[in-house]
Amino acid sequence: MEKMWAGRFVKALDKEADDFNSSISFDCKMYKQDITGSLAHASMLSKCGIITKSECETISDGLCSILDDLTSGKLEIDLDAEDIHMFVEAELTKRIGEVGKKLHTARSRNDQVALDIRMYLRDEIDEIISLLRKLIGAILTQAKNGKGLIMPGYTHLQRAQPLTFAHHLLAYGMMFTRDIGRLSDCKKRMNYSPLGSCALAGTTYPTDRLYTAEKLGFDGICENSIDGVSDRDFAVELLSACSLIMTHLSRFSEEIILWSSWEFKFVELDDSYTTGSSIMPQKKNPDMAELVRGKTGRVYGDLMGLLTVLKGIPLAYNKDMQEDKESVFDATDTVKKCLSVFAPMIETMKPIPENMYKAAQKGFINATDLADYLVVKGLPFRSAYKIVGQLVAHCIDLGTVLDELPIEEYKKYDPNFDSDLYEAISLETCVMKRNSLGGCGEESFERQVKYIEQYLA
Repeated sequence: MEKMWAGRFVKALDKEADDFNSSISFDCKMYKQDITGSLAHASMLSKCGIITKSECETISDGLCSILDDLTSGKLEIDLDAEDIHMFVEAELTKRIGEVGKKLHTARSRNDQVALDIRMYLRDEIDEIISLLRKLIGAILTQAKNGKGLIMPGYTHLQRAQPLTFAHHLLAYGMMFTRDIGRLSDCKKRMNYSPLGSCALAGTTYPTDRLYTAEKLGFDGICENSIDGVSDRDFAVELLSACSLIMTHLSRFSEEIILWSSWEFKFVELDDSYTTGSSIMPQKKNPDMAELVRGKTGRVYGDLMGLLTVLKGIPLAYNKDMQEDKESVFDATDTVKKCLSVFAPMIETMKPIPENMYKAAQKGFINATDLADYLVVKGLPFRSAYKIVGQLVAHCIDLGTVLDELPIEEYKKYDPNFDSDLYEAISLETCVMKRNSLGGCGEESFERQVKYIEQYLA
């Protein structure tokens, strides 16, 4: 296939260099966006009198036929083409003749690719947000079903205070709502059209950039033509948002891996989202969660790779920027795959309440509540803290727990202790009375559920 830029050159491009230069193998993903952008561009050229209405109709019909044939599979993308833009233009010219060559008037591949990737990533953001909403919905359902299930909360992976399974799950729900917010913000900054920036300096033709921007669903135009073709901030921002999504998925995966182990056994994963061993018949491995955890590094690598590509590029467009696509394509594809498997894995996960409760009974996780009991009786918190610390050490020496220590022993440490302390430090009381905003008590839980439900609505 003859290169569109072949006029300046006497020799053909070396085959290996041609393959190295080509991006068709991955930018072919943007064929819909490329053709949609070309349709808007042709319409603008006609509106501004740069091509005739008849020529616009011929070009548009040709582009629509290419789109239909690519979508149906009737037409296959020629991987010998340099990129998707050249493929579409060559196919258009083959179908409608010389008039197809007019389509590229008043634009460059530089603003064309910048347009395509913004449009493609807008669509990707919408898909990721939709998948995040499904995951939040699955978390919410599990939380509502598990609102009364008491488990130990941890700091430093040491048992710290009692809380509910629901409260723990909603923490991840909150993270994923922030992820949606970041993606939405990214989309807003992305949603400005570079089309009409041309190679870097704009054009002498009487174009209407605002017309194409509106036609393609953009909020406006890139105000500086150099910035229009060389800006990839939106791609970095999206990769950053994807990296944070993966951070949250990875942390959640780590907990699921721990919770489903025999050492914890707080949850049972559905058979559909686990695998077995080739040699150990008893094994039920949380492979989906482990893969999500592993793929997090891959998305981080995409972010760091693109940042490194961009850091030393002078304005305006440089071929280095072709490296943006594989990074963002890989990251968005990876995030979508992870979310697609994660939501149903959470939805089908079964909590094991008795194991959670037994774990919560150990580790003196009601010690803070015992200190609070003394504070209510009039002691300063630091004095109460010291007394309870001594009681914990005493219980460890005796091989018992605070709930079972006789009241007589308590009174040796402070006369304010009375038999009502046992109710005050029961796990149910410890959990349900924590109704401060954001706490794990029932009133606070309902408030958090309402917040997420309103967010999703």
